[in-house]
Amino acid sequence: MQHFPIFVNLRGQRVTLSGGGEAALAKLRLLLKTEGDIHVFAAEPHADLETLADEGRLTLHRRAARAGDFTGSRLAYGANEDHAEDTRIKALAEAEGALVNIVDDLHNSQFITPAIVDRDPVTVAIGTEGAAPVLARAIKRDLEERLPSSLGLLTRIGKAFRTAADALPMGKKRRDFWADYYFNEGPKALAKGENNAREALDALLTRHLSEAPEPGEVAFVGAGPGDPEMLTLAARRALDEAEVIIHDGLVSPEILELARREALMIDVAKHGFGKSTPQEAINALIVGHALKGEKVVRLKAGDPGVYGRLDEELDALAPHGIATRILPGITAASAAAASIGQSLTKRGRNSDLRFLTGHDTKGFTEQDWHALAAPGAVAAIYMAKKGARFLQGRLMMHGASPATDVTVVENASRPDTRILHATLAALPETVEGLSGPAVLLYGLAPRDAATELKLKAAQ
Repeated sequence: MQHFPIFVNLRGQRVTLSGGGEAALAKLRLLLKTEGDIHVFAAEPHADLETLADEGRLTLHRRAARAGDFTGSRLAYGANEDHAEDTRIKALAEAEGALVNIVDDLHNSQFITPAIVDRDPVTVAIGTEGAAPVLARAIKRDLEERLPSSLGLLTRIGKAFRTAADALPMGKKRRDFWADYYFNEGPKALAKGENNAREALDALLTRHLSEAPEPGEVAFVGAGPGDPEMLTLAARRALDEAEVIIHDGLVSPEILELARREALMIDVAKHGFGKSTPQEAINALIVGHALKGEKVVRLKAGDPGVYGRLDEELDALAPHGIATRILPGITAASAAAASIGQSLTKRGRNSDLRFLTGHDTKGFTEQDWHALAAPGAVAAIYMAKKGARFLQGRLMMHGASPATDVTVVENASRPDTRILHATLAALPETVEGLSGPAVLLYGLAPRDAATELKLKAAQ
């Protein structure tokens, strides 16, 4: 992010603009929405500028800007549509301590003015770092259609009521009140008139003050294999509503970015054969926050019911009577198989499918090796990097062919996905050096032969 988005308080602050043509007028359409003290310098001002000055909406100086004109200015704009003149304005404004924007010149601007959706006091700013103004306008148009024109009035009424709402305790209780107003009672009351909306706030506050605190709840949410596009709609809603998010270390940063900014984020990473957060500590965190009446999301990579210790955490909550729900996610095996163009089951090849783990709390795991070694067997093996040589030995000992296809997919669904096709004979060497989460697809090869050859050549 090159340009950091902020909202600058312009009430009573001097804003200076140099330019008298169409570019200046376009910029003024936004600036005049503020409470700033607008000064415009133009030797030959457009007739509309003269009108705005006559109406007292800005101060028009009928000359070119010169040294001293930018002193005390919070913001300065060069809108002369002349490179040499705007370069001069930029030097003057910078020397006098103002932040400068040269219209349609990203390189010479210290800040940019985004596209704006105005529902005063609700303002949505849309920026693309100057890379795609057409996209910014399209987003603005979409938001204009989605946000009702009454939103501003609803917000102004709510703003005037904030002192009264301070009677509610900080945190969840107060947030629930405002959510109830903005998304439920407020719009319904405003449809009957402005006074109805004000009366609805009084009645709503009385109700929320008298209500007992709501109990906490825990949602076990599957974050999928890493690509935020693979999140379910239910998972997105849960992240937006959560007050506390207790997440695995394998959950991608892009998914964590979708959480509401006010949420408390707690990383409880586990690492096979390495430093990990004890399960007892995770259980205590989940229970503790839920007992405070908070909405907790236990965010697990993949699907919470596949090697996610879901039962242990549900058992920890059960004695406390805390409400829970489970929102499944796409497990890594499904994403890995999709990335190599294969199905996990196929008529005539495998009538069953096994999900295995390479190790558990006691070390490397024992399986039905004889069944796995049979021709055509398919298995998705999680956490198999450390146990690759153990798996190879057990399978070959029970008759598996050394030429059996094995495909290792690292960081399935993510931009840095790696697909390594090998045989059982070469499995230990294939997984050496992998640092990301990997799924081993035993009995499967990438579908496309050209891709397969390219992958082999890259190894």
